[in-house]
Amino acid sequence: MPARQVTETLRALPRRFWRALLVITLGAAAVYTSAMAALWFGQERLLFLPVPLPADHRFVLGADVHETWVDVPGARLNALHLRRPAPAGVVFFLHGNAGNLQSWFVNADFYRRANFDLFMIDYRGYGKSTSRIESEAQLIADVRAAWDSIAPQYAGKKRVVYGRSLGTGLAAMLSAELQPELTVLVSPYENMQALTADHYPGVPAAVLRYPLRTDEALARIKTPVLLVHGDADTLIAPAHSERLQKRAPQAKLLRVPGAGHNDLQLFDQYLGRYSQALSTLR
Repeated sequence: MPARQVTETLRALPRRFWRALLVITLGAAAVYTSAMAALWFGQERLLFLPVPLPADHRFVLGADVHETWVDVPGARLNALHLRRPAPAGVVFFLHGNAGNLQSWFVNADFYRRANFDLFMIDYRGYGKSTSRIESEAQLIADVRAAWDSIAPQYAGKKRVVYGRSLGTGLAAMLSAELQPELTVLVSPYENMQALTADHYPGVPAAVLRYPLRTDEALARIKTPVLLVHGDADTLIAPAHSERLQKRAPQAKLLRVPGAGHNDLQLFDQYLGRYSQALSTLR
């Protein structure tokens, strides 16, 4: 249809059509704006799924596992510390977005055999930790405070920063500062914008208050990095690890056939490769 005819046809449409179109357009814009506002203000409820524990909860994990606390502005972070008599070093473990220390601190024997201490915190609101997460800057500062609380004990020893899922972005940022002897990122995401685009296309980056730029941090790490990803992971696709590997030439990528997002620890290929990586540090 010629442009002139199209213009004439549009002009011939009744005013009530244009009014209805305007109402629909404004309504759609209002719904979208409301959804983005809800995402902005309710982001913590989507990202973080803490499971609290009673204040009197007791961890029964062996005589060499000690419960401790890290004081941060406005909160106390609960932590568990596996301490060996003469460890080769320490694994500073940052867990995923759900659960608590009771559900995450489950493989102490692995670290005993490797002769590495293990230190793991619960973020604010998780387990017995107090308060709640309010910003990315706060979360990063809490992680650094937790590391600083134990760092003097491991002067001259091997330092391993380990992140799982949500914790991978935080681990990469800490490693970019510390340059530890090894960084292990299990089921990592490139950044929160890329992960959001996988599941919720159309959400603008400006709405994300937790960008968690694993990619930018990884590019600043100059020491060894091990990336591990299950090739059946449907929550964080293996492509995230593949793109991350390109940001750090020294990074090694282990893809575990058949492994998903939450079951990597059940696969001997992962445990064997991780054990090998630790043994090379001793």
